Parts: sequence; structure tokens; C-alpha cells
Amino acid sequence: MNAQIKDTWYYIIVQNPGTSNEKFVGYTDKETGSTFIPTFKSKEISQQCFLIMPKDIMNNKYEVQAVIKEDLIDQAKKNNYEVFLLDDKGSILNKVS
Repeated sequence: MNAQIKDTWYYIIVQNPGTSNEKFVGYTDKETGSTFIPTFKSKEISQQCFLIMPKDIMNNKYEVQAVIKEDLIDQAKKNNYEVFLLDDKGSILNKVS
């Protein structure tokens, strides 16, 4: 096990945190059809991008949470999602793997 991976944290948006239907927020790219979890380097960047993200605030609660890279990748793979690092404007910087 590579200790370096364990120490890498990313920020994600969690839908309905602390409930039985808690889940990582994911999206489908309209051009490519690929599904992905938007990921961020800091809490501040994730909060800025969240403001412009499509969401259902009438029926769901959302929260920024830090997650270990390994756990994020594992969850994404289990659900056939990719993980992309985004900036505060929602532009993809690179794939996280």
C-alpha cells in the first residue's frame, strides 16, 4: 500500500449528509456521456463551484466534505464514475486516478 495515496485529501459535495440516502454528488457530461464525481483541491474552491452547479435545493441538502483519495476512487469505481478535479468555475483540470 502506498502511504502517499492515504495522505491525499480532496473536497467533494455530499448530498443529504448523515442520512440513509447520503451520496457523493455526480454528474453526466452531456458531450461525452461519461459520469463523474466533481472533486476540488480546497473547501473554498468547492464552495465557489457549488454555487454554479445544477442541484435540487428544494428536496436535498448539500455539504462540502473532505475525503481521502483512496476512498473517493474506490467509491467512484464501484458506481462506474470517474473522478475529475475541477476549478472554481467548474472547468475540468484533470482526471484523478
